[in-house]
Amino acid sequence: MKKILYAMSALAVVAAPVAASAAPGDYGRHERREDRRELREDRRELREDRRDARRDGVITRYERRELDRDRREVRRDQRELRYDRRNADSWRGRTEWRDYRGARGGYWYAPGYGYRAYSPSYRTYWRRGAYVPMTYRSYYVQDPYYYGLYAPPPGHRWVYADGNFVLMALATGLILEVMAGGW
Repeated sequence: MKKILYAMSALAVVAAPVAASAAPGDYGRHERREDRRELREDRRELREDRRDARRDGVITRYERRELDRDRREVRRDQRELRYDRRNADSWRGRTEWRDYRGARGGYWYAPGYGYRAYSPSYRTYWRRGAYVPMTYRSYYVQDPYYYGLYAPPPGHRWVYADGNFVLMALATGLILEVMAGGW
């Protein structure tokens, strides 16, 4: 573990000037892929460290402190990889937006599902306590954090509905919350 930390700190010292020279808006698809790969490796190392700490049946205070520090670092990295609303073009590299061709009159875009005809008659449905029509119940939001939504509670799901985000109960379709004009 110490060898890895020393190697990482040496790499950070060497790579700092290169990272500082990059343009602030020059964060491409390749860098994002590398960051995701590093996050996966950090998660794997955290799992291994937890397993090693539990192996003898006792987790010391030092081990607990190290595990907590590593967990915080993984969470921080996860937050950095999420959608950044300050960058208007961050949706471009995401697979669910590959079919998006701009706003179209009479249609709304459900990421990952494509363009759907706009249904003005359902306008009254998008309120708390109403029910989501069956036609909309299959348009699940794949990554709620990307849109700034919180994780749905057990038995609930975020769905796309006429350009809105709707939190519904899976069993009944009852609407718990509506985020109008979510994107």
